[in-house]
Amino acid sequence: MNTDATLQIDLPDSDATEQLGFLIGQRLCGGEVIELAGDVGSGKTTFTKGLARGAGSRDVVSSPSFTISQEYEAKKFTIVHFDFYRLSEAGVVGQEMVEYIGNEAYVTVIEWGETVEKLLPLTRLKVSLLYTSEHGRTATLVAPEPLTHLTQGVL
Repeated sequence: MNTDATLQIDLPDSDATEQLGFLIGQRLCGGEVIELAGDVGSGKTTFTKGLARGAGSRDVVSSPSFTISQEYEAKKFTIVHFDFYRLSEAGVVGQEMVEYIGNEAYVTVIEWGETVEKLLPLTRLKVSLLYTSEHGRTATLVAPEPLTHLTQGVL
C-alpha cells in the first residue's frame, strides 16, 4: 500500500518557489534526500536557495551544472547539492553522492536524478516543478511517510 503524501502547489513567481524551499528547509533535520525534477529553468536552483536559507545557511547558492556538486553549511548539517544534467552516467560522482545519503550530518539535494535513479533511496522527497506560465510554476511534492513532516503546513 502506497502511503506517500502528495501535494500540488501553484507558485505564481520565483519568490513563491524560493519561499516553498524556505518552508521545507525550516523542517529539515538532517539525513533527508530531496530529488528535484523539472525542465531547465523551472526553478530547481531557486527552490534550493530557499531550502538552504530556511535551514539557516548564509552561503550563496548557485546551480552546480558545471561543478556537478556544491556544499552549503546550514545550522545543523551541510546541504550537498548535486546536478547530474551534464552526466550520462553517475560514475564516481554517483558513488560520492551515495556516501552522503542517510548521513544525518548532511541533506542531499539532487537535480536531474534520472541518471542516478538506481542509487537513490525510496525514502526521498520528490519535488517536481512544471511551467504553467512565463513566471508561474506548479510544484508537486511527493513525500513518503517518514518525510511527511517536510510538507506539513507548507500550503
